[in-house]
Amino acid sequence: MKKRKFIFFLFKFFLLISFKYFKPSKTLAKKKSNTFILFNKNFLNTIFSPSHPENPSRITEILKDLEKNNLNKLIKEISFPKNSIKLDYWIKKIHTSQHIDSLKEKYPMGEKMSRTAVHLCTKGVDKIMLDEVKNIFCLTRPPGHHALNTGKDEGFCFYNHIAVTAKYIQEQYKLSKILIVDWDYHHGNSTELFFYNDPSVLFFSTHDQFAYPGTGSPLRKGIDKGLGFNVNIHLPCGTKDKTIIKAFENNLIQKAEDFKPDFILISAGFDSRENDLLGCFKITDGGFVELTKIVMNIAKKTCGERILSILEGGYNTKGNSQATIQHIKTLSNF
Repeated sequence: MKKRKFIFFLFKFFLLISFKYFKPSKTLAKKKSNTFILFNKNFLNTIFSPSHPENPSRITEILKDLEKNNLNKLIKEISFPKNSIKLDYWIKKIHTSQHIDSLKEKYPMGEKMSRTAVHLCTKGVDKIMLDEVKNIFCLTRPPGHHALNTGKDEGFCFYNHIAVTAKYIQEQYKLSKILIVDWDYHHGNSTELFFYNDPSVLFFSTHDQFAYPGTGSPLRKGIDKGLGFNVNIHLPCGTKDKTIIKAFENNLIQKAEDFKPDFILISAGFDSRENDLLGCFKITDGGFVELTKIVMNIAKKTCGERILSILEGGYNTKGNSQATIQHIKTLSNF
């Protein structure tokens, strides 16, 4: 009996020693990924004519380069929901029933692809909020930040994915303040419109105000309670890295840190890159790396690093892909 007690005592002693001095290696602990890339095969379909700038090669080129850079392991393919009643609920937070019905009738493929993009964005928010990942890049098309309620596409856009996502974050997760950063060459006129009098959304956009759609004057700063929460920065044709980075440093950082967003959304339009078919800025891939770092630093200081980035424009397929790869590498600290 004494022998059994002694053996049991030794067992407890060595167990306590092992917990104190032989802790499990941190390398064995499950590490949360920095970045997921969300994708769906619907984005490989054609909406307009094959020669149209907004075509499937915008995505296929990125997929090829993701594999070349060993980033394809970050891709999470999100299936399209069989029942999209819940998705309709969120889309209608921004778009009218008349607009939705018109798109379904006149542009069935464009509507389905844009609906798919909204679905990916909301699923991306879920993954971030469930602490599965720090940030998300939504590999989607077509773009969305020009989508109004006209019953047709506006600037290749059908639904405003980022605007719907902002509403989703606020209502589904009760996070009140959203920062939207838009570095597309073209002004996000639809995003501005839907939040122009809303102090809960800080919209910051760099763009060429004289390009399509001809909006984005720096004089437009919001109205009523939203005054001061709409920031338009016009940049001239030929703008290079130094100028756009300075615009972010001088006009975004302090304002965003004072605003203290709960979540950050990026309208990642790479038609502001050099040699784009529909833009005349000369931003390099390195420039987008610096812009991404600025947003990441804001997120680290204010909202627990929560960032969801959504592909907008970018029509030089190779250039669009190269910029996207550098953006994703930066988000993932690759």
